[in-house]
Amino acid sequence: MDNWDEVRTAFQVARMGTVSGAADVLGVHHATVIRHIDALEGKLGVKLFQRHARGYTATEAGEDLLLVAKATDDQFSQLEGRIKGSGDAVSGELVVTSLESMARLLAPIMTDFQAEYPEVIVRYLTGARLFRLEYGEAHVALRAGPKPQELDNVVQSLGRLRLGLFASPSYIERHGKPSGADDLAGHRFVGPDETRLRAPFLTWMKDNLKPEQIVFRTMDAIATEQAVIAGAGIGFLPLWVSHDHPELQEVMPALDEWSGELWLVTHVDLHRTTKVQAFVNFLKDRAAADWVCS
Repeated sequence: MDNWDEVRTAFQVARMGTVSGAADVLGVHHATVIRHIDALEGKLGVKLFQRHARGYTATEAGEDLLLVAKATDDQFSQLEGRIKGSGDAVSGELVVTSLESMARLLAPIMTDFQAEYPEVIVRYLTGARLFRLEYGEAHVALRAGPKPQELDNVVQSLGRLRLGLFASPSYIERHGKPSGADDLAGHRFVGPDETRLRAPFLTWMKDNLKPEQIVFRTMDAIATEQAVIAGAGIGFLPLWVSHDHPELQEVMPALDEWSGELWLVTHVDLHRTTKVQAFVNFLKDRAAADWVCS
């Protein structure tokens, strides 16, 4: 394939579903889009799209081509992100990723970092998906659990992510407060809707609770927190949550086995750049001073 412009045009037509939508994204005239599609179909000798009143729909051959086009477009975008992160100035995009539950801690830190470096634009990506630093999907990642093993990453410890087992006053009023690990039978819990996860505290739940005791199930950290606060059941929360919600009560002393290591991860190609180093040092200083994760 000797003309990436035509392939990229086909990709945008498939993504947008119309010639006009693709033209807007690409910043070209709609006639250019049609010309590119016609030329590409002529070179390949197959129809890539079915034309209809509502727009364009990819054929089977078109779907095959567009899978490759999407992967190539993604890699170009990721390369752009890596190049943008390699300059000497503390400016431009800074892409940070973490678990959703860490937003409470990271958002104020990133805001303070921007106050010191106002030309930085933060992109904060959360969720269970591991964004790939080697493809430039993020500049800095915070990960919990076993030490990340990806090649070419620089991995530093930020301490342990400490968790406690909490209940709200309304829950305790209705169901009482367990006296310890041996007094959990009959109590209701908030927990994940996934049994294959390997976090230390989830292993403890599987070993010490019956499945039917987990009556409120969610994979979302914020939903877990809100369910515990509302009194749906006893649940694991980071210890720092009690700072914002002092009404919550720990139902038993926190066990070391519930905690997991917290890791600061950067890619070797970007680790020494001015922007990444500025943020990493800022984050480590704040973590040492403010976080409940020692």
